[in-house]
Amino acid sequence: MARFPKPAEGSWTQHYPELGTGPVSYEDSISPEIYELERQAIFKRAWLNVGRVELLPRKGSYYTKEMKAANTSIIVCRNTKGEVKAYHNVCRHRGNKLVWNDMPLEDTSGTCRQFICKYHAWRYDLDGTLTYVQQEDEFFDLDKNRYGLVPVHCEVWEGFIFVNFASHTEEPEQTLTEFLGPMITNLAGYPFGTMTSRFTYRSEVKANWKLYMDAFQEFYHAPVLHANQTPTAYSKAAAQAGFEAPHYRIEGPHRLVSTSGVRVWEMADEMRKPIEDICRSGLFGPWDAPDLGQMPVGLNPAKCDPWGLDSFQLFPNFVILFWGQGWYLTYHYWPTSFNTHTFECTLYFPQPRTPRERLGQELAAASFKEYGLQDANTLEATQTSIESRAVEEFLLCDQEILLRHLHKETASWIDEYQRKTAGV
Repeated sequence: MARFPKPAEGSWTQHYPELGTGPVSYEDSISPEIYELERQAIFKRAWLNVGRVELLPRKGSYYTKEMKAANTSIIVCRNTKGEVKAYHNVCRHRGNKLVWNDMPLEDTSGTCRQFICKYHAWRYDLDGTLTYVQQEDEFFDLDKNRYGLVPVHCEVWEGFIFVNFASHTEEPEQTLTEFLGPMITNLAGYPFGTMTSRFTYRSEVKANWKLYMDAFQEFYHAPVLHANQTPTAYSKAAAQAGFEAPHYRIEGPHRLVSTSGVRVWEMADEMRKPIEDICRSGLFGPWDAPDLGQMPVGLNPAKCDPWGLDSFQLFPNFVILFWGQGWYLTYHYWPTSFNTHTFECTLYFPQPRTPRERLGQELAAASFKEYGLQDANTLEATQTSIESRAVEEFLLCDQEILLRHLHKETASWIDEYQRKTAGV
């Protein structure tokens, strides 16, 4: 596997001297106190992606999202005007969770004209207005206009739904566009809306959320950890040559790594798996890439040919990963404690036109899940090891620049929050 030279000016890390080059601490991944600060300083202040508009296909569509990191549950819905709205999932009467099915701590979805509380049948319309109170005349000075659902700041960018937990009586510190910044908004125009063939999986991971993000922010591990998933001749060559991505970028709180690709179908027969030839697909996606038209200016910044992928890491916990073969996937890392989180992955393809195309997408999804499980498999061991505090500082190489940035950015948001709350 070919090595790509670093920029003439020096290493990638040296492009961002504020990150330093020394060993780093992983205290932020093992400290319950830091986790509690993250919940307040990050997950209640940053814009968080909670899905795509395809989850709300018609007026009255809704879904709920458990947001343990923000200590709440939300309802996301499409109102009668077609607008996307979000509310805290709390009835204004006695605080019962408003929308849930058999298991109140699980997400749910559906279509309705109004939300009806299971406890006392208070009703709210899709704009969050309280419309009906059971035995209303028994309440004292009740003004229903004052007791609608508590709204959550909600904006949509390119079909991605984001929420912000700033008080509903105040504006977020930044608009969504300001928060995303040019590196992300330059992705506008990608045909997200045509990628409606979806494959989703999730896992409860016994590790801090940032450790899994770290696993997908560098490819230094790929020739070693994933060696058994590739043909022997290929894995041996890759292990000897190593791998370096040709482009890294940091902008504000967000990060990007872009890599070259391989044309699997041009490799020697012994370098491919028989199932890949049958389905014309594999880890990198279906071989027959769809014509997606002109790509946004923000993709493939290194102008790789062939281009492999671009992984955009949106702070704090959302990733959009574009594949050169004409599909994309998303990752979410939802903290549930200082040493556990829920990992979600969704793969998006164009609607298949033939059974073969469908099988090709399924093979790509299954292959990618296997690789993802390999990455996750190391995490519990990492978590327990660093919790021992036998080693308190860890070395990072030049390719691990994005790891440095994530942990530094986490600390910066906490520091800013503490200064603001202290009135400094």
